[in-house]
Amino acid sequence: MPSLRLGNIAPDFEAETTAGPIKFHEWIGNSWAILFSHPGDFTPVCTTELGEVARRAGDFAKRDVKLIGISANGLKDHSKWVEDINDFGARYGPTNVEFPIIADEERKISTLYDMLDEQDATNRDAKGLPFTIRTVFVIDPKKVIRLTIAYPASTGRNFDEILRVLGDKHRITTPVNWNKGEDVIVHPSVANDEARVLFPEVTFHKVRLFDIKPVAKY
Repeated sequence: MPSLRLGNIAPDFEAETTAGPIKFHEWIGNSWAILFSHPGDFTPVCTTELGEVARRAGDFAKRDVKLIGISANGLKDHSKWVEDINDFGARYGPTNVEFPIIADEERKISTLYDMLDEQDATNRDAKGLPFTIRTVFVIDPKKVIRLTIAYPASTGRNFDEILRVLGDKHRITTPVNWNKGEDVIVHPSVANDEARVLFPEVTFHKVRLFDIKPVAKY
């Protein structure tokens, strides 16, 4: 099947998770959601990632973002792995994995979302089936894919960056290397008069080819 693109509707599915069975679109509800894949349970890089997400859960909750992981193992392994994650993660701060992790032993959802590793020949299970790469999907309340990121299995994700890009919800665009608290650019679809209402501290800058560009704090 063709790769999923920004603007596509995220495929719906039913799955068993550590929090019980779900229907994906129903689970998302009216929130934003992040679906992020892991090559396999008990792997060191994945363990550090899930621990970090658990510690940052409040940051995602403040942005009305639900979290759900997926790994190519069964629920029994997932449950044991969560214990390991909480234990290992505690050295960096309170760690409690409360978000669901999908059991995808047969790679059905991983195939549906084109997550499987086609590059690393060592990223396989004992049967030779490929594990996933480290894929991230940010999905909005209308179930539209708004962002995708793909890391190789060997490289842990930067969740500061994933939090950073969630500004897409707020009718703004972000300049190079932007971090929270710095100036942003008001989205081109927002008229200048509306920008003054939405962003009372907005300033306007003349830019060649673009005439006047409103800039605001976010």
